Amino acid sequence: MSIQRQLTNERMSQIVVHNGTVYLAGQVGDDMSAGIEQQTRETLANIERLLDKAGTDKTRLLSVTIYLKDIDADFQGMNSVWDTWLPQGTACARATVEAKLCEPEILVELSVVAALP
Repeated sequence: MSIQRQLTNERMSQIVVHNGTVYLAGQVGDDMSAGIEQQTRETLANIERLLDKAGTDKTRLLSVTIYLKDIDADFQGMNSVWDTWLPQGTACARATVEAKLCEPEILVELSVVAALP
């Protein structure tokens, strides 16, 4: 079975497709000065764009890992955006953890696994 890699550099691929499954690299928002809600919205928009490029969409999410800089401060705000973004009846397996992220301004990062149609 072939492995397809898209948006690749020497360190990583943003999209990897194998055996009907799409794996996205960890995604963050664009405006690192924004609060948790805006960073979450931007991150989810980036995920939608990459899923579309891979040939699938958010209704086919299998698993999402959410990394929060401060789970106590940001869990509720992130969830308020997540809950309006995810179509009803399409909830995936999900884990949310607190993590030290690669840049101090990043409040949220998401790693996604989705199925192809």
